[in-house]
Amino acid sequence: MQRVVGKVAIVTGAARGQGAAEAEVLVQEGAKVMLTDILDDEGEALATELGDDACYMHHDVCSEEGWINVVAAAEEKFGPVQILINNAGILKLNQLTDTSLEEYMQVINVNQVGVFLGMKIVAASMKKAGGGSMINISSIDGLLGMTYATSYVASKFAVRGMTKVAALELGQFGIRANSIHPGGVNTKMVTDLGLESNSDEGNMFTRVPLGRMGEPADIASLALFLASDDSSYCTGGEFLIDGGLIAGISVTPG
Repeated sequence: MQRVVGKVAIVTGAARGQGAAEAEVLVQEGAKVMLTDILDDEGEALATELGDDACYMHHDVCSEEGWINVVAAAEEKFGPVQILINNAGILKLNQLTDTSLEEYMQVINVNQVGVFLGMKIVAASMKKAGGGSMINISSIDGLLGMTYATSYVASKFAVRGMTKVAALELGQFGIRANSIHPGGVNTKMVTDLGLESNSDEGNMFTRVPLGRMGEPADIASLALFLASDDSSYCTGGEFLIDGGLIAGISVTPG
């Protein structure tokens, strides 16, 4: 069953990883998707692979003008936007006392300001469409702290909070807003930082009750649910998808 037939979507950070998986499943389920990223070669190749129901546009999510142009292009090609997946994000690890303001603001601008601008500017298009679903990718680090990740944690907590404000303000227009909180996902952002180290000491994922890292397809399936009418009474929610990583502390009696 195609669950988002005829709906128009924007997916940021869609050139690879989670964003690519989200764009792909939306197209498979009947949506028309504007993929955006700064990785133009990969983004254009994926849009070509996905066919006529997908197109790609270069997009700096920190730019208000960029967002205005993306929404205008999506409307011109496909119609008013009904699905927004704010997926673009970056992660930089550093001790609090060693984090420069420049580094901190770089993460805040992409992860937090980008989501703010996306919701702000797409809202008008969703109102024209008669409603829509805003899906903001936060993290388990939007629910608890993590060492060496002051800027990332700050940005992901902000995404969680802004999502709730959007749900409160936009519900009257039939617009829903929810945040997704993945644990570690097998993407280049994670593997480049060595967070999935094979040694037990260096591998945070040995504690996952389900025994594995998440895959982009796992997150895409949850995003599809939130994009579809199956979640029509879900707004302002926090959807944790971490294989049980932060469920609690596991001990062995005796």
